[in-house]
Amino acid sequence: MGYQWAILAVFIMFALLEAKNGKLFKKATEVSDDGKVELIGTLLLFIVTQPLVLFCSATMMALAFPQYQGILVDSPILLHIALLLIFDDMMQYWWHRLSHSTRFLYNLHRAHHNAKYMSVRIIYRNNFFYYLFMPSLWFSGALIYLGLGWTYAFYLVIKLTVITGAHAEWKWDKRLYNIRWLHPVAWVIERTISTPSTHSAHHGLKADDGVTNYKGNYGNLLFFWDVLFGTAKITRQYPAQYGIEGMFYANWKEQLIWPLYKTPRKPKVVQSPSTKVNDASQPLIPNTKQIPTSETIESKA
Repeated sequence: MGYQWAILAVFIMFALLEAKNGKLFKKATEVSDDGKVELIGTLLLFIVTQPLVLFCSATMMALAFPQYQGILVDSPILLHIALLLIFDDMMQYWWHRLSHSTRFLYNLHRAHHNAKYMSVRIIYRNNFFYYLFMPSLWFSGALIYLGLGWTYAFYLVIKLTVITGAHAEWKWDKRLYNIRWLHPVAWVIERTISTPSTHSAHHGLKADDGVTNYKGNYGNLLFFWDVLFGTAKITRQYPAQYGIEGMFYANWKEQLIWPLYKTPRKPKVVQSPSTKVNDASQPLIPNTKQIPTSETIESKA
């Protein structure tokens, strides 16, 4: 339980820094559904999804490979860290990247980008099935079964500290950019871990603002994966606006449990050009018909 308290302490610290400027709740761009999605999504992850996936993964390993339980307990800590970075963090990078490339997965991930602001509140804001199907969580359960339990707890504290800092409205990396002699340090840090600048760019609203990199900057703990796989954009700036362009409205239930629930949408009425009749005294009669709107996703360039 110690690591869970540490994670909670990190979250509270960033939340207090955000609240210090009066910006933790009632943000200017917030809508009524935002709080519901964030609260319910976070509770579902920590109370249901994560424990369920880790338990099921370990159970499957016990049934398939009972002889390997705890086999890596006494192996070097560097091996533990390498396995977690590859099978947890790198796998999450690819899952995140794939979620911006396929319609089905993007519907599971859109809740995270539906917020028109950056905040510690949106860290775990995702569809229930986004985390349920996330390969990195299943791999983590298998690694815990193999003996990486304590290393995973330590690793999770570090990872969630970085992720919380990257999403927070408080931009801790500004100091690195504003102080000239810290620029070399900033160069290393921003190519190693996710920072407010690099991750805010991923949440930007306008693809042509010179900062936003909606189809990149996918990294969670390590931004190095973006550098390695060619999806990195580093500007040391922050987008002026956040959110999604060109998306149909989805209420809080659809954001959390799609495809089990879809927001009711009214059909769009389209009028065809009116035709004249021979008698000029007769009124023009428009020919109208109802065409239902399609539920397409228009991703940004």
